[in-house]
Amino acid sequence: MSLPSATALRRSASSRHFITGLGIGQISSWGTLYYSFPLIGEAMGIELGWSKAEIFLAATIGLLLAAPAAYPIGVLIDRGHGRLILTGGSLLAAAALLLWSQVQTLPVFYALLAVVGVLQAAVLYEPAFAVVARRVGPANARNGITTLTFWGGFASTVFIPVVQILIDSLGWRGALVVLAGVNLLIGGLYALVIDRSLDQVERLAPDLPKSDQPKTAMPVSGASAPSAAPLTAETPLRTALRQPVFWLLGLAFTAYAATFSAFTFHLYPLLLEKGLSATEVVTAMMMIGPAQVAGRLVIWRLAPGAPVRVIGSLVVIAFPLALGGLDVLPVTLAVAMALVGLYGVANGIMTIVRGMAVPEMLSRSGYGALNGALALPGTLAKALAPGAAAMLWQASGSYDAVLQAALAGSVLLVACFWAAALVSHRKDQDA
Repeated sequence: MSLPSATALRRSASSRHFITGLGIGQISSWGTLYYSFPLIGEAMGIELGWSKAEIFLAATIGLLLAAPAAYPIGVLIDRGHGRLILTGGSLLAAAALLLWSQVQTLPVFYALLAVVGVLQAAVLYEPAFAVVARRVGPANARNGITTLTFWGGFASTVFIPVVQILIDSLGWRGALVVLAGVNLLIGGLYALVIDRSLDQVERLAPDLPKSDQPKTAMPVSGASAPSAAPLTAETPLRTALRQPVFWLLGLAFTAYAATFSAFTFHLYPLLLEKGLSATEVVTAMMMIGPAQVAGRLVIWRLAPGAPVRVIGSLVVIAFPLALGGLDVLPVTLAVAMALVGLYGVANGIMTIVRGMAVPEMLSRSGYGALNGALALPGTLAKALAPGAAAMLWQASGSYDAVLQAALAGSVLLVACFWAAALVSHRKDQDA
């Protein structure tokens, strides 16, 4: 019996650690670049005397610049540059957070948050999903994407209390220095687990002898490999633009992004306004992570082969239920934990739906480019929502108006996704 080749051993080691490394990176990227903002922003406003609208305008600027970055980043990953994108994005995020810790003026703060926003487009779920899809093929990516969301689901649970502890012990500036160090480590981790030679479409069978590997690295589904033809990102996009499903999914995901962004960024001050203490608010917010993972686990165990359009059509109903409950019910800690938990379950499953909607409802070609195109309006909405919610709060004097606006967005999400699911189902029946 011949010994495994060095290439086979390297591929085997890479495959064992690939999803784990990406998962640790997602926990850290979401925790340091996204979930930390409301807590650090609140502390900054108190120390520097900046208003809520001024603080959240920074998040809006950053996410606005992330929107146009989503599509070209997806194209670059389709062309095999996922390792460079995720590694470089994390290292640049470390530098941006370190500079943020020294901020004294609003213009500098806005400039740095603009950089952080662009880097979110390079290190959060969409690019990570695209790296997974490129490695195993879009049709085979469901398990990898689901596993990745299990990891990422713990970001809020881990980092919300950690960031609060860091702020309490080191101040918001010291907390940012620590978060910068985390991103530095994550950049190194991505460089280790995303092997340059494996950043390509291939079967997930790394331990086979080279002679038994597929000669063209074509995914099982039959999706085109990069070497099969000079596939450009524009070709699948032009095709998708002619399909009603693309536009309906775009509207649904845009409504989802706006609702998610406004709710996540303002949940901390919203629950404070509802009468909970800071400790109770952090306790309620910690429910998001376990609830997200629980929702994903239920789908993974009970409905592994269910169509994404069916899963999505059911889960979107939970968003108006959770937001409506916070609007009309007296908010105690128990009520807050239950409703935030319901929101977390729905958000956790929706992440999988968003990751798999392109190959299962739209097209199996050009995953990174199509996902980036769909993410562009959603990123714009995500950018505008926190600032708009802050201005709505300032104009109305309470978070009731913000909750009602978020509720309207969640109803739009339900209507558009149901329509996309219906059109997709009819298209499959006609095929």
